[in-house]
Amino acid sequence: MLEIKNLRKNFESGTEALKGVNLKINKGEFVSILGPSGSGKTTLLRSINGLESIDNGEIFLHNKKIDRIYLPEVQKKTGMIFQEFNLVNNLSTINNVLTGLLNSSSKFLSMFYLFTREQKLEALQSLETVDLLDKAYSRADELSGGQRQRVGIARAIIKKPLLLLADEPVASLDPKASNLIMSLLKKINKEFNITIICNLHQIDLATRYSDRIVALLNGAIMLDKLTQSFSKENFNQIYK
Repeated sequence: MLEIKNLRKNFESGTEALKGVNLKINKGEFVSILGPSGSGKTTLLRSINGLESIDNGEIFLHNKKIDRIYLPEVQKKTGMIFQEFNLVNNLSTINNVLTGLLNSSSKFLSMFYLFTREQKLEALQSLETVDLLDKAYSRADELSGGQRQRVGIARAIIKKPLLLLADEPVASLDPKASNLIMSLLKKINKEFNITIICNLHQIDLATRYSDRIVALLNGAIMLDKLTQSFSKENFNQIYK
């Protein structure tokens, strides 16, 4: 499904964010990426989706190299969930979900939020998936943090992605809301067979919901294990 070969990224500040990362992820896997702040987790996800340029290496999706020509197609097939939700506060919940279709809709129509009836029905279905149908016409700034992240998930899945990238989706949420979001992602992973790569700090959530755990440290992979074989020693290796 996804293969990353010798991925390297340096920032102008001199920081070497990714140091020759090699990673293979299979179709339908739920992979959690752990590591302390500054380990390269966000840079890795942004590189996969073309939001960050790379200095060296290759990324393949379905055995096809992601380049400038293929990137727009990749972005249409990839959903992104952000730590800070990235919602438009003065828009309704349903219109925030519909923004997930901006790349695939007519640019003229989407500029004025003139979406088709079919697209609006798809947005309502996405909201039903995340159990927020009753909030479809509420403003985004009227929602709780957990509800706002569920809108972010609905926005990501409305395009029916093959790959879902979640960058610290529960970082600003309390434990109850965090477990709700993670169980929702697991449900989407299983029901729709969507491959998920999820950046996390919380090892308990990673071991509870993911199939596999990859740990980044100083821009390099230092651990890659199936969840059931993850141990306390591994925890100590990651967070010394």
